[in-house]
Amino acid sequence: MTDQTPILDIRNLSISFFTRLREIPAVMDFSCTVMPGEAMGLVGESGCGKSTVALGVMQDLGVNGRITGGQLMFKGRDLNTMDDAELRAIRGKEIAMIYQEPMASLNPAMKIGEQLMEVPMIHEGLDRAAAQARALEMIADVKLPDPERIFRAYPHQLSGGQQQRIVIAMALMSKPALLILDEPTTALDVTVEAAVVQLVKDLGRKYGTSMLFISHNLGLVLETCDRICVMYSGEAVETGRIEDVFDQMRHPYTQALFRSIPLPGSDKNAHPLVAIPGNFPLPHERPEGCNFGPRCNYFAEGRCNGGDIAMAEIAEGDRHFSRCLRIDEIDWDAPPEAAQEKFRPPPGEVVLELDHLKKYYEVSANAIFGGDATRVVKANEDLSFTARAGETLAIVGESGCGKSTFAKVLMGLETATSGTIKLNGREVQDIPIEARNTETVSSVQMVFQNPFDTLNPSMSVGRQIIRALEVFGQGASDAARRERMLELLDLVKLPRAFAERMPRQLSGGQKQRVGIARAFAGGAKVVVADEPVSALDVSVQAAVTDLLMEIQRKEATTLLFISHDLSIVRYLSDRVMVMYLGHVVEIGTTDQVFSPPYHPYTEALLSAVPIADTRIEKRQIVLEGEIPSAVNPPPGCPFQTRCRWKSRVEGGLCDRELPPLRQMADGHQVKCHLPNAVLAEMEPVIRTAKG
Repeated sequence: MTDQTPILDIRNLSISFFTRLREIPAVMDFSCTVMPGEAMGLVGESGCGKSTVALGVMQDLGVNGRITGGQLMFKGRDLNTMDDAELRAIRGKEIAMIYQEPMASLNPAMKIGEQLMEVPMIHEGLDRAAAQARALEMIADVKLPDPERIFRAYPHQLSGGQQQRIVIAMALMSKPALLILDEPTTALDVTVEAAVVQLVKDLGRKYGTSMLFISHNLGLVLETCDRICVMYSGEAVETGRIEDVFDQMRHPYTQALFRSIPLPGSDKNAHPLVAIPGNFPLPHERPEGCNFGPRCNYFAEGRCNGGDIAMAEIAEGDRHFSRCLRIDEIDWDAPPEAAQEKFRPPPGEVVLELDHLKKYYEVSANAIFGGDATRVVKANEDLSFTARAGETLAIVGESGCGKSTFAKVLMGLETATSGTIKLNGREVQDIPIEARNTETVSSVQMVFQNPFDTLNPSMSVGRQIIRALEVFGQGASDAARRERMLELLDLVKLPRAFAERMPRQLSGGQKQRVGIARAFAGGAKVVVADEPVSALDVSVQAAVTDLLMEIQRKEATTLLFISHDLSIVRYLSDRVMVMYLGHVVEIGTTDQVFSPPYHPYTEALLSAVPIADTRIEKRQIVLEGEIPSAVNPPPGCPFQTRCRWKSRVEGGLCDRELPPLRQMADGHQVKCHLPNAVLAEMEPVIRTAKG
């Protein structure tokens, strides 16, 4: 193999799944080339065929899947023609895959060291001593502390980020030529994601590994990959260098994707996101001609649906191709049609008021096997803030920081340890949900992260909304409740015919709309949205986010938006509260929190956010270490074990004393010991580099 021979050369690949009723084409005429040392990003909506391509490369399509056309060339050899013995020799050794959920790749009954040692022992015939040395070296390479301890640990004794690092170590144990990563950071916190992405890039360079990086996150692909391939409904629609596709995009779907994600400078009122119209086609219901045609602003009847469309090379760029007939006719530099500016009244009266709220849990020192000693988990520590009618307050922070615990106390699923929560002037912190009156329950509602788990699969959409109306005492009769249900479907922009549909007949975005309709059934004044769009595709996120904003404008709802996606937070929030280990470490308006001076933790969070814009320059700040346990928090400042600014505070104050929540400007508070002079030295994490 010469340096010019691609590591992976996929040529006109077609993959179908066969059911008793029909053949379902999942991938059609797909071509993609990965050169030695190159990282290729594969992006697109759920169901577009990204993971199917990866499983095709691994020759692991199950009993129903079959490659129906094309070639999969690995180092010049066609994987389709290899027998099982040849494939076994390649899988794990020359081609390795990292999956989305790390625990799916780890054996819970085996120690980490044994699982790592298996790879070189099976593929390279190493003895135990050499395999152990290789495993310890690789644990150190993936920047895990105390390799000897990790080597002896079981998977359940590691955090999610540590588990994913072990899976990466396992994939790289035999120094494969090709590493396939299928959404490897989706389940991780944004700070852990940043560290894992940096790790993958560093190790890729160290071992000269080529990568096929599957993701729906365009910002992540920008930061990780050299080239990108955009997929839509089983086909590659555009491919090229990152710079060519991001700055010189030549397919309407690529353009529509970028217009549906919030970038720095987006404004929810003046420049709302533009959602892609229509729905993603089912594999057996694809249109004639261009698959994207029914949703495309540039569709030309008789041409775009006149027959199959081949990839065409673009003059500008390196190996830049697009599957569009109208490349030369479209003005790609024309700004999007200006969306109507939304009038938004100023926030009203204070609806929600928290004063020194604390929530502690007592847990047994040995909860599984008994034991008398108890320990305290300080889930929420001294939360104080207000939220007004019609305002969006975003609550951000890593897993374990106390965001969801606060939401449970507000909803009445837990009661507070101390402090007060006033809802419309009435204290509710000590009233469990079963003791709350109907008015209180209906006025605080929740939109959950996963729309698939929150709907009753055996009850129609309309019946589920009517059930909520009955519980909240809405409507004087069945007819009145049915009419109100139809109005709620109108509110969330779903056809009234959906009332008769079952949840399984709805897409993820449609299910989330039903969840929103149900939350507003009782006239909710406060809605807690717990990661409401993180399980949705970026194109659907824009529509759901815009819907929440529109309902908020109509109903003057107070929205508490819990999220780890700071791009969306920056776009839609009025104020931002940053939490760390149960504490509020910073709170202020969105502009205040996203501009220096920052709390050191906020600075690291902003640095970790992937931004899909080549004009943006970002300072890289990777947090070392894991978030400490709430059972055994560090003394002094909760963030001091990971803070890069700690040395600027004299006298070891950060180790001894909890910082006060200091007023930086009107409404802007930071819990930090750093002197004002040092805070004033902070530079912006995110800045525009050009244009």
